[in-house]
Amino acid sequence: MNWKLIFQMSLFGLIMAFGTVSLIPERTEFIYWIVIFVFCAFVIAKQCAHKQFWHGFWLSMVNSVWITFAHIYFYHTYAAKHPDIASMGTNMNFLASHPRLLVLIFCPIFGAAFGVLQGVFAFLISRFVKAMPPAV
Repeated sequence: MNWKLIFQMSLFGLIMAFGTVSLIPERTEFIYWIVIFVFCAFVIAKQCAHKQFWHGFWLSMVNSVWITFAHIYFYHTYAAKHPDIASMGTNMNFLASHPRLLVLIFCPIFGAAFGVLQGVFAFLISRFVKAMPPAV
């Protein structure tokens, strides 16, 4: 596993974590994520000769750490800009009074789900793009 590459590419997740708090509207957020997913999948395919799926998966898991931190720390700002997300926990009795706990529970789950998607993107693109030989 190329952890250096994973952490470098996770900076996109860090930028998105803070961007989604107050700058990026909920309705256009997916466009940014699609561009990031495709770009990261291409970089993984180009830089990693093996385990492209796992590189993509762990990239999304590291991203979910950044996102969880930012959304918990800036919860009230995030909830004001994302009312649909903020209302998710209202049907759950215990979590309705602890919205940050809801974020703490669901962000890693979403991270794993998107990790599978990122891993599949990286794997599929690696079938069309030849990996660079390792530097000597």
